[in-house]
Formats: sequence, C-alpha cells, structure tokens
Amino acid sequence: MNNRPRYLTAICINVLFPWLAYHLAYPQWGHLGALAASTLPLIAWMTWDLLRFRHFDALSAIVLAGTLFSMAVSYFIDNPRTRLFEAPVISGLIGIVFLISLAFPRPLVFYLGRSTVAREQDGGTAQFEQWWRDNPGLVAVIRKMTLVWGLGLTIENAVRLLLNIEWEDAAWIASVSTFLQYATYGGLTLWTFLERRRIKRMNAAPLPAK
Repeated sequence: MNNRPRYLTAICINVLFPWLAYHLAYPQWGHLGALAASTLPLIAWMTWDLLRFRHFDALSAIVLAGTLFSMAVSYFIDNPRTRLFEAPVISGLIGIVFLISLAFPRPLVFYLGRSTVAREQDGGTAQFEQWWRDNPGLVAVIRKMTLVWGLGLTIENAVRLLLNIEWEDAAWIASVSTFLQYATYGGLTLWTFLERRRIKRMNAAPLPAK
C-alpha cells in the first residue's frame, strides 16, 4: 500500500469506522456494547500495521486507550447523565497526558509525528529520528505543539465538565459541549497547519500533521 492511501485509510479507521461501528451497534447492544464494537477497527488496524509494516500507530493507540477507559467508566456507571461527564473527563485526561509528557525527553507529539511520517514515506521513522537529533528547531516546535494541544484539550474539557455540573438541561449542554469540542479541535488543527507552514518557510524539517 503506498503512502497516500495508507494515510487516508488511517484517518478513516481512527475516526470514521469507530463512529460507524458505534452507531450501528448501539440499537442492539447499547452504549457499552457499541463502545466495544468501536474498538474493533482500531485493534484490527494496529495489528495489521504492526505485523505487515512493523509500524506502531501512536494515534490509534491513543484513540483506543480513550475508548477503553470510557468502557471502564460505563461498565460501573452507565446512564444518560453520566455520559455527559464521560467525554470531557476522558478527553481532559488525554490533555493532561500531553502536558505530563513534556517532562520526558520525547513528548507525546514526537510519537504522533514520527508515526505520521512513517506512514507517509518509506524509511520515515529513521528520517524523523534524524530530524529530531539534528534539528533543535524541530525539538522546540514539537514541545510547543505538545504544550498547546495539552493546554487546549485540558481547558476545553474543564469548561465542558463545569457546564455539565452547573446546568441541568441535558439537550442544551450537549449542544454547547459539541460546539466547544469541534471549535477547539478545529482551532488547534488550524494552528498546527499554520505552524507547519511557518516552519517549512524557515527551511526547517517538515512536520507531520496532528
């Protein structure tokens, strides 16, 4: 499989296929069973990628970890009100993981970036490792991306969690929460895209999309 189809396939498997699996399984299996069904495309993709290409998909691993944590919460407490808290708590924890990873030599965005470059080109893992060793500017940008994404996810989900605590209107909360979620992810993605363009203009090593 060449690089562009693999990249598009990864997007489908990490976003579209879990969403479809959840909604197809929900009427028959309920929330918990639908969450379990949504993990199947991720597990299948990670297994195939590892066995066939010797490539570990960091993004899929993060999505899978979040889903498994959501399943654990739903197993013990599963009601419509709880589900309003479930998403912001889990996404917020992922944001905190981004921030904690800054304490390590290689923060979380390093692994996401390396995974993306490995998917986009042959020998991408070794190439990204060399960029990391030889380009201090890349190191600084990767750490800044980790900080911005960590703060963005943590703050956005803290706001969503507070809304769920303070307001009783579940339908209104769901609408506002969804808007905040998409606005935050859209803003962070746009910022990442602009940051990549800025670095490329400075002739630094190319950076992978978030």
